[in-house]
Amino acid sequence: MKSLLFASMLSVAGAAQAHLTIFEGTFAPEAAGATGSGTLRLEYDELDNTLFIQADWKGLSGTTANAHIHCCTAAPFTGTAGVALAENGRLPGFAAGITDAYTRVIDLSLTTMYGGGFVTASGGTANGARDRLLANLTSGQAYFNIHTSTFGGGEIRAFVTQVPEPQTCAMLIAGLGVLGWAARRTRTQA
Repeated sequence: MKSLLFASMLSVAGAAQAHLTIFEGTFAPEAAGATGSGTLRLEYDELDNTLFIQADWKGLSGTTANAHIHCCTAAPFTGTAGVALAENGRLPGFAAGITDAYTRVIDLSLTTMYGGGFVTASGGTANGARDRLLANLTSGQAYFNIHTSTFGGGEIRAFVTQVPEPQTCAMLIAGLGVLGWAARRTRTQA
């Protein structure tokens, strides 16, 4: 039984070491009179050192003007912060007038993908900036912001929370199932 318990613990631990970290959030108005809403999904790929962004929105009061990821707020899920992820002040490929979606893979190994002040405050390297951004996405102290012609300071934003990968959930359920089976088997043998 001990070897069965050990094997189930190893399977759960192995699942937790997956190379993909997923974050999800919901866009909500950040200013009085703002009308937009939507969803955000971020996928950090540890092996490729990339961040996949899928942002979908609707109902903005104006046309999109800019977007970037801000970091690091003083308290989780509230407040404002400077620009962290933006190439020359804008997320790569984000053009004015986008109507409903932004999808992009960003190479986090390039210092040019980050705001200059953010890189400096993160040790001066892309790795430092990446690590700081990921830590603050995880802690709820970084957010995605969409600016519009109506709300130049930002119309909608989304803080994110980390979500487990489906494989991680499946391995956890399998591990718990094995533990339950082992406990039941022990009771019937006693």
